[in-house]
Amino acid sequence: MRLSVLDQSIAVAGRPHDHSIRNTVALAKHCEMLGYERFWVSEHHNHPTIVGTAPEILIAAIAATTDRIRIGSAGIMLPHYAPFKVAEVFRVLDALAPGRIDLGLGRAPGSDGRTAFALNPAANERPEHFPADVRDLIAWVHNEPLVDRHPFASVKAFPHGVTAPEIWILGSSDYGAQVAALFGLPYCYAWFFSDGAGGERAIKLYKEKYRPSLRHPEPRSGLCVWALAASSMEEAQHHFTSRALSRMNRDRGILAPLETPDVAARALEVYDQDRIERFRRDSFVGTGPEVAARIEELRQRIGVDEMAVVTWTHDEEIRRASYAHLARAMGFSPAVATAA
Repeated sequence: MRLSVLDQSIAVAGRPHDHSIRNTVALAKHCEMLGYERFWVSEHHNHPTIVGTAPEILIAAIAATTDRIRIGSAGIMLPHYAPFKVAEVFRVLDALAPGRIDLGLGRAPGSDGRTAFALNPAANERPEHFPADVRDLIAWVHNEPLVDRHPFASVKAFPHGVTAPEIWILGSSDYGAQVAALFGLPYCYAWFFSDGAGGERAIKLYKEKYRPSLRHPEPRSGLCVWALAASSMEEAQHHFTSRALSRMNRDRGILAPLETPDVAARALEVYDQDRIERFRRDSFVGTGPEVAARIEELRQRIGVDEMAVVTWTHDEEIRRASYAHLARAMGFSPAVATAA
């Protein structure tokens, strides 16, 4: 099974934000050594918990420190930007790491409405143009003609090269699945975002409506799940407490840096304990083999080709260890995985 990583540069209580950004770059090198397939970074804005605001810059930094792993965005929130500029940026990234760049695209703002307007005053109009913007972006990225009578038909995105970024559509609803199917592109569903609600339907819709393309004759789908692996279930659940508090707070509209497990445990005392226990039980948390088995069961049940994992912990070494535990359980190179 192909297994990849999504990193969001999470803010952590007691630690400056610049550490979170540098930890993302270091984690990419770590995951390359462990044998992961891809390393994707997200785009969020005005978010006190997630401080990864510029995935294209992080991708460039990661490209400079890695050699094999594919690097990409999960995703670029296209309504904020002109498709031509996105094509240029990712053509440059592909020149830095030929054949290793993924261009994941999303339609959601990755922020609130006011922040979206600050990023692009025309943002409210752009989502309805998403399919056309994707169409144009595909052409510019691959140095292909735009549609007939396009006003920018003579405009080219440089630099050209023998390779090109691989475009993915990302989403957590049926809409993205249908856009991916329309253009014959790979599609990844953010299972962790909605605890899987709607995920099986979106993947089924994607496959049913898929229109083969030159680069992707067959549909290619993936899921991204939140997971944490440790030496024991007890240890994993201890460190998961930070994530549990963040999730409970998020549902109340409270966004803040990730707290330590001990601080989080005390803060969780005011919440519905039955709900917290259900959240713990339903999450992908445990030993490496336990988490790996749940990921593989979900992959087979939904019928996707690839899986990706996102992990939040207050302690960075625990997060690095989690990816190592999972890599060993998945059967990645033992000589490499044990180095973690």
